[in-house]
Amino acid sequence: MRLTPAGELTRRITALQKLLQQKGVDGALIMDNVDMFYFAGTAQRAYLFVPAEGRPLLMVKKSFTRARGESALQEIIPLANVKDLTKMLYAYGYNKITTLGLELDVLPAALYLLFQKLFEGAQIVDISGLIRSVRMVKSFYELEVLRDAAQLNYTLFSRAKDYLREGITELELAGQLEMVYRLAGHSGTVRMRGFDQEVYFGHILSGANAAIPSYMESATGGPGVSMSFPQGAGYKIIARNEPVMIDYVGVLDGYMADQTRIYCIGQLPDKLVHAHETALLIQEAVKQMAVPGALCEDIYRHAMNMAAESGYGEHFMGYSEPVPFIGHGIGLELNEWPVLTSGFKTPLEKNMVIALEPKFIFPEGAVGIENTFVVGEKGLETLTLFDENIIYLR
Repeated sequence: MRLTPAGELTRRITALQKLLQQKGVDGALIMDNVDMFYFAGTAQRAYLFVPAEGRPLLMVKKSFTRARGESALQEIIPLANVKDLTKMLYAYGYNKITTLGLELDVLPAALYLLFQKLFEGAQIVDISGLIRSVRMVKSFYELEVLRDAAQLNYTLFSRAKDYLREGITELELAGQLEMVYRLAGHSGTVRMRGFDQEVYFGHILSGANAAIPSYMESATGGPGVSMSFPQGAGYKIIARNEPVMIDYVGVLDGYMADQTRIYCIGQLPDKLVHAHETALLIQEAVKQMAVPGALCEDIYRHAMNMAAESGYGEHFMGYSEPVPFIGHGIGLELNEWPVLTSGFKTPLEKNMVIALEPKFIFPEGAVGIENTFVVGEKGLETLTLFDENIIYLR
């Protein structure tokens, strides 16, 4: 297991402090597990106060011992009761907080109301956008971890042929491949930002199951095994001459690599083969177009036009209920910024990491591709390496 270096934490906190100063926010109180890990290097139950100027203070509810061993921050103290939080801040000289930033995109309402009382008189503002902006551009350290996560995926997709056979159920195939993941170090958790957005490893879907939509913001859904979690692999038996989509997320030391490949026992119809080839062409066009300075919405519009011109536009990024994007940022969460969609005007920057997923969904199955890329000087550089063509098994 990696420990986040002190210099890395300092870089991240300094970047956030610059944004806090620009927005006139006295300090940010961070509680979300992912944000906590990003800025403190630990995911223990704690409260991280990042002042606009000065040292951050990590107040730990549980486990203080682990937080001390995992975080490279200098100021780490135990916190017996959250109601003592303001007293702790005052004791460290932070007694003039007139504007407090909170992660309002993920913070439960009960905690929001509590902090209104604890910081009576202070204005509470949303700093979730500032945090997500800092996290958009990855450091050299983060890219190294992401490359290792991508290697986890290479292992999984290489082993798929060992387990995929006619007559196996989607669920059984999922169990076998998830074992491969876990033995290679996958944490077992794929984190997403947003209320009730969740996924378990990813989606393994065969034939018509890939056309079943779900509540998740994804081009595919699938039936799942229960109405309580209606997505992903189900009990369907995998047959010959149908596409088997493996869309899985490798996670190592918190960082994610998203990847999709299409397998088939036998041979796919010409229509699906041509649609898959179109997805590869769209991917290649986006790779060249996505240079630093390019606008996300321009890239999205170009991909949508290519899909429409192919004749399969109505099947692009979903069948009955398509999603309005072709790619998304990825790192510690599956759905980070930037997003390749209409209205997202943020220009790309070097070392942003994006999962690009041009897919076509038909009633008889799904084809397409997904890879995780880093934005380089000349376009997208691939992190997730594996055969991109339809992988046929006999």
